[in-house]
Amino acid sequence: MSRSILAALMSFVAVAPTLAGDPALRSLRIDTGRTKDGSLQLVGPNSWQQIVVMGETTDGKLRDLTRTAKLSASPENIVDIKSGGWIIPRGDGQTTLTATIAGKTASIKIHVAQMAAPPAVSFSNQVVPTLTKFGCNGGGCHGKSGGQKHFALSLFGFEPGEDFEYLVKEARGGRRILYSAPDSSLLLLKATGAMAHSGGARIDANSPHYRLLRGWIAQGTPGDSTKAPTVTRIEASPRSRTLDFAEEQQLLVVAHLSDGSTMDVTGLAQFEVNDRDVCEVATTGIVSAGRRAGAAAVMVRCQTHVDVVEIVVPLGKTIAKLPAATNFVDDLVFKKLKQLGLPPSELADDATYLRRVTIDIAGRLPTLEETKTFLADKDAHRHEKLVDRLLASPEYAYYFAGKWGAVLRNRRKDPKDETAPTFAFHKWIKTSLEMNKPFDHFAREILTATGKYTDTPPAVWYREVREVSALVEDSAQLFLGQRMVCARCHHHPYEKWSQEDYYGLAAFFTRLEVKDPPPPKKAKGAKDAPAKQMLEVLHKPGQAQAQNPRTRLNVAPTGLGGAVLKIAAEDDPRVKFVDWMTRPDNPYFARTLANRYWKHFLGRGLVEPEDDMRITNPPTNPELLDALAKHIVDTKFDLKQLIRTICTSTTYRLSAIPNAHNEDDRQNYSRFLPRRLFAEVLLDSVDDVTGSRTAFKGLPAGTRAIQLPDNQFDNYFLNVFGRPDSSSACECERSNDSSLVQWLHLLNSPDLQAKISKGRAAQLVKDKRSHQEKLNELYLLAYSRPIRAEESQKLQAYLERSANVQRAYEDVIWSLLNTKEFSFNH
Repeated sequence: MSRSILAALMSFVAVAPTLAGDPALRSLRIDTGRTKDGSLQLVGPNSWQQIVVMGETTDGKLRDLTRTAKLSASPENIVDIKSGGWIIPRGDGQTTLTATIAGKTASIKIHVAQMAAPPAVSFSNQVVPTLTKFGCNGGGCHGKSGGQKHFALSLFGFEPGEDFEYLVKEARGGRRILYSAPDSSLLLLKATGAMAHSGGARIDANSPHYRLLRGWIAQGTPGDSTKAPTVTRIEASPRSRTLDFAEEQQLLVVAHLSDGSTMDVTGLAQFEVNDRDVCEVATTGIVSAGRRAGAAAVMVRCQTHVDVVEIVVPLGKTIAKLPAATNFVDDLVFKKLKQLGLPPSELADDATYLRRVTIDIAGRLPTLEETKTFLADKDAHRHEKLVDRLLASPEYAYYFAGKWGAVLRNRRKDPKDETAPTFAFHKWIKTSLEMNKPFDHFAREILTATGKYTDTPPAVWYREVREVSALVEDSAQLFLGQRMVCARCHHHPYEKWSQEDYYGLAAFFTRLEVKDPPPPKKAKGAKDAPAKQMLEVLHKPGQAQAQNPRTRLNVAPTGLGGAVLKIAAEDDPRVKFVDWMTRPDNPYFARTLANRYWKHFLGRGLVEPEDDMRITNPPTNPELLDALAKHIVDTKFDLKQLIRTICTSTTYRLSAIPNAHNEDDRQNYSRFLPRRLFAEVLLDSVDDVTGSRTAFKGLPAGTRAIQLPDNQFDNYFLNVFGRPDSSSACECERSNDSSLVQWLHLLNSPDLQAKISKGRAAQLVKDKRSHQEKLNELYLLAYSRPIRAEESQKLQAYLERSANVQRAYEDVIWSLLNTKEFSFNH
């Protein structure tokens, strides 16, 4: 931490809002988050309080005036008032704190007690959070494995008991802590930079944080008794705040303790924002709005507790007219756009919508016949009917089978591996989607699969996901949107999940046995090897429990945030896990599915990444995510209905072309976000336009790339354009970024040149229609739209002056394939 940050913690220096030229101030108040009946209590010299002075103007807007208002206390000898509104106790008694600005005043009473006989400093609630605040127990310092310079702390202070051992008991007889001369303790000398310290100066010697640590040492470094109050939750305020560009807001953080008391932990909390273009947050909790409209979330963390504050920075434009809403999706998207004053783009034309929705649902370009028919259709319900036709097509099931197969790790490690298992699992996924199996049933059949894959194809999942840790982490990430890997070893740094939560999930999978087939042996004198035995998934009766490696105690099966489940020894605990997971009131399952599919169709998840739905990574539109999850539950987990709802919404039909105001918007869906076609879709699209189908070894001629059952079909094009390896549950395996290698491949790949020359170009030369008709057909194939007059004129002229007409048509096709209009879904 730099000295500038240390100074900020003391001074809270910031650009202060003014009221000059603003509407008149109507009222004023002082917020603490802890005031009761107009009074606040501070106990002992190691307490403090951050205050916030809030004013309301005559136009109804709230303003943070903490750094502008004049603050005074009467009598003056009870508290010290630091700039920025930090109140430090000074002597026993009662004082009145008053804020004054623009002729308005507000006041609260402050009672200070026990300055001479202070209560014991809490190691867990005060000392450890102080070390965390200043980075002492971070992964790059003493919190890393093995510690730093013979001094170790638990990572982020998640194990206070261990930290007490490290700090106090290991320090006996040393200089780390000197009870006779607390200021000479190495803990303080190094933290303040008074003695050489590789981490530099962290704590100002004149700060309340230093006084707290010194006071703890002076008291004899007391530990926490079993009866000491513990923090049960933290509460950050304001919960939500709308800020103008460059406006600021001081946050307050209050800890609620198990004995009903509260304490201000604003000076101990850590702050982090998820979108720094919208706003920034200082270490002191001051939020500063940026120059880009949008919504951001500020994560507030104090030890194992987290909270989130929503910051909205509106563009402030008047939205005179919105497109007509089709369903609840539009109601909630447009509600957010109106709140932000962010006008949406116009509706996309029919040609754009046809290409977009066909790619997104069926993973292919519209056929020539489909394009001509749809563009000529004047039916008011043509968009809904198109979506239904696509959902009924075999390509839909193939395309989404590939999507689910990748995250379900349906893969072979080597092209020579047996194909039967992966082919069987792929077929099961495809058939499930084709018949529109409810997603809760789909998940249940995978998670509870028992037996051999020939009888139960989802058992193939256990071939790749067989260790208990892998089962916990993949299940949580795939179906609950929770990344649990951190909690395997320590408390999750950005979530509420602890090791107890991790091993509570692990207990559901401890009665599972995955039997590997023995290698085939050829009998002596036999002509052929015996039939190969298959992997088998079995449930072993017994008590389901998992041991927490830190506590060495067994943990019973427990859903995330749920109650401990009692499971009979003969029952398969995986069934109970799925029962809990698929309950209508489960806060994760339906929301994760909604977010995953929303990202597929709109280009960005309501939560991003789509499978990291922690409390500190809130959705950009919480109402919409809740509504989509409720819709999923109400329709009994009907995947096709979910797709239908999204794809027939006006929001999905918005143009990708930005207007004067929404070019930078990537989180509020005021326009469609263009994205490069997935590798398999792009290859199939190249094949469709060139008229030359790629061959895949071992598969029938005409097999499309989206139909590939697993990852082991070697193809340079698919590798270059980011086909996933199917080796994890994360959709991030699929790379959708553009690269120089990709464009060079499209520009001059011999394979692509061969496709162009041997396919459609040769057919077009023999075609007796006019150049204009043939060019229009190419545009309908590649872009799903008619050729424009200026495009037709230029290309006809080029064809007519070319001595080699086939070569000229090859050039035309090549040019179509090398445009963003072709390679992007827009």
